[in-house]
Amino acid sequence: MSVLLWILLASFVGGALSVLTAAFFAFSARASWVPRLVSYAIGALLGAVFLEILPHAFEEAEDIHALTGTILLGILAFFVMEKLVLWRHCHTEVCEAHGMEPHDHGRSGLMIIIGDTFHNFVDGIIIAGAFLVDVQLGLVTAVAIIAHEIPQEVGDFLILLHSGYSRQRAFLFNLGSSLATVAGGLLAYFTLQAIHGWIAYLLGIAAASMIYVAVADLIPGLHRRAALKATVEQVALIGLGIGSIWLTGNLVGGHG
Repeated sequence: MSVLLWILLASFVGGALSVLTAAFFAFSARASWVPRLVSYAIGALLGAVFLEILPHAFEEAEDIHALTGTILLGILAFFVMEKLVLWRHCHTEVCEAHGMEPHDHGRSGLMIIIGDTFHNFVDGIIIAGAFLVDVQLGLVTAVAIIAHEIPQEVGDFLILLHSGYSRQRAFLFNLGSSLATVAGGLLAYFTLQAIHGWIAYLLGIAAASMIYVAVADLIPGLHRRAALKATVEQVALIGLGIGSIWLTGNLVGGHG
C-alpha cells in the first residue's frame, strides 16, 4: 500500500474513530449531568492546551514571540467573532435595557468547532510527516493522536450540547471537523516542507480558541453555583478533565 493511501486511511479512520468513541461516552451521559460535566470539559480543554498543544507548538516554533503574539491575536479574534454572533442574535441596547444576559446561541460551540478544525488539520500534518519517515512510525503516531483526541472530543461534545446543539448536529459538526485531519494529511504529503513552518501558528490558533471558550464562556457559568459542595464538585471534575488528558498523554508516550 502506498504511503499516500496510508496517510488517507489513518487520517480518516483516526478522526472518525475518535469522534465515534467520544460520542458514545458523551451521549450516554444523562441530560441532567451535562451542566455538571461542563466542568470536566473545561479541564479537558485546558489540559489539552497546556499539556499537549502549547508544548508541541513551542517545540515547533522558530520565533517564540511570534507564536505568543499569534495566541494573543487569536484570543482577541475569537472575542470579536463572539461579539458578531451576539449582534446577529440580540440587539445590544435591548439586552442591556432589560438587564438580560444574551442566550448562548451556540457561540461556545462555534468557537470549539473552529478551534478543533485547526487542531485536527495539524494532526493530519503530524500523521503525514510520521508516515513519510516510516509506516510503522505513522501508525504509532496515528494511534497516539486518537488516544489524545478522545477525552478532548468528549469535552467538545458536552460543550456543544450545553451550547444548545442537538445530539445529531453535535455529532455531524464534530465529524465534519474531523475531516480537517484528512485535509492536513493531504496537504502535508504534497507540501510538507512549505507548510512545516506554519504548524506552530496553527496550533497557537487552536490553543487560543480553547483557552477563550474555557475561560470566557464556560468558567463564568460555574460561578452561578457558588455553594461549597458545588465548588468542590466543579474543582474535582476540572481536575478529572485535566487528569484524563495527562494520563492518555503518558500512556501513549507523549505524542501530540
